[in-house]
Amino acid sequence: MGSGTQVMDRRRDAVTPGPLMFVRYAFPPNQRGSCGPPDSGTFFQYGVTGTVDAGLTELARQFHGAWPYLELIAGASGVPDPLDRRVVEAYWVGNGLLDRIGARAMGDSMEERFRRRVGSDFWKLAESVEAGGVPHHSYHVFCIYPWSGLLGNGSKGAEYALTVLDRCRIRWGRVMAVQGDQVVVESQALAFDGRRLSVAPPAKEVAVGAMDGEGLVTGLAPGDWVALHWDWVCDRLSPTQLDTLRRYTSYHLAIVNDRLEHPGAVARLD
Repeated sequence: MGSGTQVMDRRRDAVTPGPLMFVRYAFPPNQRGSCGPPDSGTFFQYGVTGTVDAGLTELARQFHGAWPYLELIAGASGVPDPLDRRVVEAYWVGNGLLDRIGARAMGDSMEERFRRRVGSDFWKLAESVEAGGVPHHSYHVFCIYPWSGLLGNGSKGAEYALTVLDRCRIRWGRVMAVQGDQVVVESQALAFDGRRLSVAPPAKEVAVGAMDGEGLVTGLAPGDWVALHWDWVCDRLSPTQLDTLRRYTSYHLAIVNDRLEHPGAVARLD
């Protein structure tokens, strides 16, 4: 390891540094090839070994969907490092830093990122800022990501869109059992009644906790509340984090359901 490299204590009660927290939440879509650097294996090993160095920061910068939100949160909060734990937590789970993001800062960021890509349809995207959207991952999934706009057409494509929205968002679940590399959790999927998105009653699902014994979260046990992203268990949630994740998810679902005429204005995630 070179100068400036740090290695996290992997004990259950250790506080995860911001860069490693970013790995935990960003790896699942990176493994699928949806975003981030092409070498997902190297990115995963950072999370497994608990190593923090300049190489990890460079990999994190390649998440073109998430990184500008981290920069926005950090800049508006006076935090110099976009990978500060408080910033990373604010984006993926939510915390008080999001209260410091004014509508002007949010709007300027969206215009800088998307005006050229969206062109004359940028006003559709601007609706989500005017409706009160904040730089939380659920905002990007529900208000920006294109799949929300495909839900109402009644086709098989709409079913697929609902699945993508559900798996892409950060959702919560309670561990029921740990079976080798698999974790049985009770979680709440998204539901769509033809007009509104909502969170369905709890149901069991089997999530990935590790690959060949190597995982991002150690010491999971029945009763733990966890965050899920795509097929993976990506973090353990405290009671405060659980409540906050639920709140921001509900907040952005309400924006999509009640305040937007044109959800999903951007055609690509990154």
